Amino acid sequence: MYVGGASRLLFEAIYYGIRPPYQLRLILQEIESIGIQSLTVVNVIALFTGMVLALQTAYALSRFGAKGFIGVVVALSLVREIGPVFTGIMVAGRVGSGITAEIGSMKVTEQIDAIRVMGANPVKRLVIPKLVASIIALPLLTVVAIAIGIVGGLFISVMELQVNSYYYFTTILDTIALQDVASGIGKTAFFGLIIAIIGCYQGMTTKGGTVGVGRATTTTVVVSSILILVTDFFLTKIFLML
Repeated sequence: MYVGGASRLLFEAIYYGIRPPYQLRLILQEIESIGIQSLTVVNVIALFTGMVLALQTAYALSRFGAKGFIGVVVALSLVREIGPVFTGIMVAGRVGSGITAEIGSMKVTEQIDAIRVMGANPVKRLVIPKLVASIIALPLLTVVAIAIGIVGGLFISVMELQVNSYYYFTTILDTIALQDVASGIGKTAFFGLIIAIIGCYQGMTTKGGTVGVGRATTTTVVVSSILILVTDFFLTKIFLML
């Protein structure tokens, strides 16, 4: 029932989304809210993730005298898996909960019913801008997070492990293929869709006043995080077969 309801909302959003008028102003506002305002938390997480990866990789590779390949391991880990997944989960926690709280509050205070009474479509006004913005913003956030994570790995490699910075970047550029980048960034569009549609569905079906809003917000974060991990597994298998 849950999956069916969320799927119906998605198909309804697609149906109304391809029909004018298009809410470009609202979409740009949501891109700012979802993307730009998430940069700080995502970048901090990415920076220290890259630094930790470099430390752990150096510890493992030093046994085999291969510390020079730290950049390759850090970059591949960030590009293919850690960057997209960590970004998706962080955005699910920050943005998914915010979407549910916003729409859920409107639901319990009957503002959504008021939108319908005024002749507007709540799906077109509330759901579609958030859905489109999430699909656009999450890949861009992931690109920035990967770059920051690689820089974090560089900092540790140079300052702590005495790895030459030129060699660090050269090994990365020689090893990372376009397929690696495409598979990592491509998955995040699906993560953005999951976060937005789950957040909107939970908000649109909120019941029980303010207590219900809190419960729906928690459900959004948990369900979105689980679906991101499950989806990542299947998308990874698909990209590896291509």
